[in-house]
Amino acid sequence: MKFLLWLSALAALSILPAALQSDFYINICSQILIAALIASSLNLLVGYAGLTSLGHAAFAGTAAYAIVWLSIAGVGPAAAVGIALLCVGVMAAVFGYLALRATGLGFLMITLALGQVLWGVAYRYVDLTGGDNGLSLPGRPDVFGFDIGTPAAFYYLTLVVFLLVLIALVAFVRSPLGLSIQGTRDQPRRMRALGYNVWLIQWLVFIAAGLLGGVGGVLYAYYHQYINPQFLALTNSAEYLLMVIAGGSGSIAGPVVGAAVVVLAKTVVSAYVARWLMLLGIVFVLIVLFMPEGMVPGLARLAKAIRARLS
Repeated sequence: MKFLLWLSALAALSILPAALQSDFYINICSQILIAALIASSLNLLVGYAGLTSLGHAAFAGTAAYAIVWLSIAGVGPAAAVGIALLCVGVMAAVFGYLALRATGLGFLMITLALGQVLWGVAYRYVDLTGGDNGLSLPGRPDVFGFDIGTPAAFYYLTLVVFLLVLIALVAFVRSPLGLSIQGTRDQPRRMRALGYNVWLIQWLVFIAAGLLGGVGGVLYAYYHQYINPQFLALTNSAEYLLMVIAGGSGSIAGPVVGAAVVVLAKTVVSAYVARWLMLLGIVFVLIVLFMPEGMVPGLARLAKAIRARLS
């Protein structure tokens, strides 16, 4: 049943550009996939490791800035992506080493502080980052000889990267390391008693989450062809966290659904409803009240209850 649902979703995503026939809505679909990718990387921390972070936008923002800097310097796209992700990996290793010195609320506050430090650097060092004016990307490069300048072409590139990351996430969380991560979330003391290095496991998943967030940042930079400090701000990190919680943390589809709700509210609903933030807040309150586990697990529970009643 789940396989058929995923297959149907993939088929729908594949024909979206032809079905929509509107650059505006195709671009919105690309935005949803990019946001879903970053939210899914955060879900590794929140849902599977039990580590709530409020600084995750820092990884995506660092990758985006690195791509723009390297492109301006004339570095090729493949090398630029590799160097950008290497920088994000090193930064995630350092940030993880610092943040994992605490747990719970302390971990949350350290990630928030580290994210704000990067935002401050991007905002103040105008010569390096352009400050509020930001930096512009010279243009989108060709990928394996294909022009990704059109909305449909870029959407398909984003879809391919998103699917590859999703497959990697599924393989990762089902691997022995992924299962041990969930063990450190549920029973850290028991895991230590069994001989597992809980800190090392959490540090590795922190690095993995940062790297995947960096992939989303690369796509963000190529999509907007522009980056400014606002992308590293606390509001962005909180937004990705809301996507995870609203969709359902600890599930693969949860962050994707949460990202779709938030991006559609920002880009489509806001065009018709002036107080769209209030509407989005009401939606989140209803989710917390009636589906505290998130929309995807909540709807699955509801469907199961309906099937049980009808049988």
